[in-house]
Amino acid sequence: MAGRERVVRMSVELPLWRALAGYRVLTMVYAVLLFVFQQDKFERPAVAVGFLAVMVVWTLATLPKVSNAARCTRGFLIADLTVALTGILLTPLADAQAQTQDGPTLPSIWTAGSVLAFAIKGGWRWAGFASSLVAVANIIERGEPSRDTFHNVLLVWVASIAIGYVVEVARASERTLARALEIEAATRERERLARDIHDSVLQVLAMVQRRGTALGGEAAELGRMAGEQEVALRSLVAGGLLPTPRSVADGAPPQAGAGPADDTVPGARTALAGRLAEDQDPDAPYDVRTLLAAFVTSRVTLSEPGAPVLLPARAAAEVAAAAGAALDNVRRHAGPDAQAWILVEDWPDEVIVTVRDDGLGIPEGRLAQAEGEGRMGVALSIRGRLRDLGGTAELVSVPGQGTEVELRIPRGKAEK
Repeated sequence: MAGRERVVRMSVELPLWRALAGYRVLTMVYAVLLFVFQQDKFERPAVAVGFLAVMVVWTLATLPKVSNAARCTRGFLIADLTVALTGILLTPLADAQAQTQDGPTLPSIWTAGSVLAFAIKGGWRWAGFASSLVAVANIIERGEPSRDTFHNVLLVWVASIAIGYVVEVARASERTLARALEIEAATRERERLARDIHDSVLQVLAMVQRRGTALGGEAAELGRMAGEQEVALRSLVAGGLLPTPRSVADGAPPQAGAGPADDTVPGARTALAGRLAEDQDPDAPYDVRTLLAAFVTSRVTLSEPGAPVLLPARAAAEVAAAAGAALDNVRRHAGPDAQAWILVEDWPDEVIVTVRDDGLGIPEGRLAQAEGEGRMGVALSIRGRLRDLGGTAELVSVPGQGTEVELRIPRGKAEK
């Protein structure tokens, strides 16, 4: 991936920096030749010679600075723009008629190189800042600027901002392409593993499940465990989302038979999901699907969009914890044979996570009674978490037809 990303960056940014380096050298030579052929009109040629000498030395000495974005630091950009502005403001001192005639300044079009460096480095905002300073310097240098002066100033301003915007778009395209190449490589690898696993491991697990169920007794329990592991493995192959089943509860190893598909440790799964997000930068984007996949078992199914569903890591952990609390209620109250489904929807302005089951449902008034008895699972573990994220948690339950918990997380509020 690093090599692929390097190739992409070379195709987008490196030609721009090389073009800028060439532009600076060529315009430096052009400014010097202008002075050589028009030196007789300068009242103080020593001022012009002094500035041009500084400009030549500065241009050649700083060529490595404009070779890539890493070397082109903010300090260099400020110093480079200062040289250009100084040359513009020194022009009337070297040529007294410069304010009455529309002639070139001492640095001439070399000044545009400084503005272009701002545009390539920081985008259109930086370009607008630098070109505005150049515009002010040109107006001051002219004293009473003519229409040609305003025309030239406007041209530099518009051109630099346009180039800066194009650079930003190119960088965004570069990141998108790099991400697409990464997804393509991961998809190909997952497909290869899926073929190999389907031809071997999944078939063996399915056979163990059938034979164990037919034999009964301890073999039936072995068959049940094989079936659960088959479900977990299929989920892993399909989405690549299930975390490694290392210790699942406060660092303690799982009990015998407990694994990614064990129904007996929903609280431990919630803790695992929380730790997976807490290991990240709290404000860094995190894929909610990765955390919710930890809840997949033979009785819990995850349906997701097939692309990363990103929220800040802290918000992702809270959503996963709320979903875990809802699944814990399913395990405790929905009945031994209840099935549960997790649906993840990714919308531009919000993320919706729905937990639904086909269990016994919640009798009318039971939630209020539970809160009165001090059991605050729905009030705190679910609604309280979503309220802290600026979202909502809606619970709909029909006795005998199951329960549905809908978690809505607005993107803007979650990011804050």
